Amino acid sequence: MKEYQYYVYIMSSESGVLYTGVTNSLERRVWEHKTQKIKGFTTRYRVNTLVYYEDTNDIGAAITREKEIKGWVRKKKVALINSVNPEWRDLSLDFMDAPASCHTED
Repeated sequence: MKEYQYYVYIMSSESGVLYTGVTNSLERRVWEHKTQKIKGFTTRYRVNTLVYYEDTNDIGAAITREKEIKGWVRKKKVALINSVNPEWRDLSLDFMDAPASCHTED
């Protein structure tokens, strides 16, 4: 039986707007945020930087954790991000290809 991975993640905009979500494909979901494929909150506020994520193989636990984090005040979410990513670096750069605009011709 195949074991699935689920991710709870936090995305940020340049202005600091935060979005918490859950997915079974972090790379695909981050790509959707970055390319604004799904219209709504994250498109409106340009939320496209992955600043935090955690994984589990239990979808119920992932959904519960997402709801828990969504219920937190901003200060607590910021503390969570800072605990693992104090520079608020885009963590998706570790697993996604650089956008075509970042490639230069030699």
